[in-house]
Amino acid sequence: MSIEIINLSKKFNDIYAVNKINFTIGTNKTVGLLGPNGCGKTTSIGMMLGLIKPTSGEVKIQNKNIDTIDRNKLLNIMNFASPYVELPKKLSVKQNLEIYGRLYGVENLSSRISELTNDLNLKDFLNKKTGELSSGQKNRVSLAKSLINKPEILLLDEPTASLDPDTGDYVRSYVQSYKSKNQVTILLASHNMAEVERLCDSVIMMKNGKIIDQGTSKEIINRHGRTNLEETFLKIVRSEDEVA
Repeated sequence: MSIEIINLSKKFNDIYAVNKINFTIGTNKTVGLLGPNGCGKTTSIGMMLGLIKPTSGEVKIQNKNIDTIDRNKLLNIMNFASPYVELPKKLSVKQNLEIYGRLYGVENLSSRISELTNDLNLKDFLNKKTGELSSGQKNRVSLAKSLINKPEILLLDEPTASLDPDTGDYVRSYVQSYKSKNQVTILLASHNMAEVERLCDSVIMMKNGKIIDQGTSKEIINRHGRTNLEETFLKIVRSEDEVA
């Protein structure tokens, strides 16, 4: 398994943001992490990245506990993108990619930046300060940063938020193609249900810090008697039951 989450919990004061969740993600699989705002998705991703210390439980990356893995090795195999994590605003897009490329120890960095610039259409604002970009442009730069080291494991937190439909479709197609060519394991947190149905091999539904349901999109939709994932999501979120 590329990722294994075992009884993972995070408690802030007396409140569990994440409460004993368990799941696995196989190599070269894309898993969608769904749930309403505040359900624990971002906290879970933070613990998987080693940025947030769990209250209890275990995160395993490639069968090793994250606490025992050398941080430099993690940088070699993992990366993430999130619109909620700002890149340095006063640096240009190119400067940001150069700095992160060095942090991740990327070889042939200029060539890699050129490749991502072409793939994600960054050319028109490559030398512009990151803080001056639109939300959609920032998301594309964040995605470029997440791919700078050609990670084996990629954590994406709403990667197409604020993108117009055409650009969003381009990014989804690019992620699909990139995964196919590079055998990448992806965890995708998203509020776009059509995006999840398109990109994900399976889905994890969270609510109030717990996993409520998981399986393929089709399995979850059928289990809840709905016709698509968005209807299913709304049923689960609006239900007063703790377990679907």
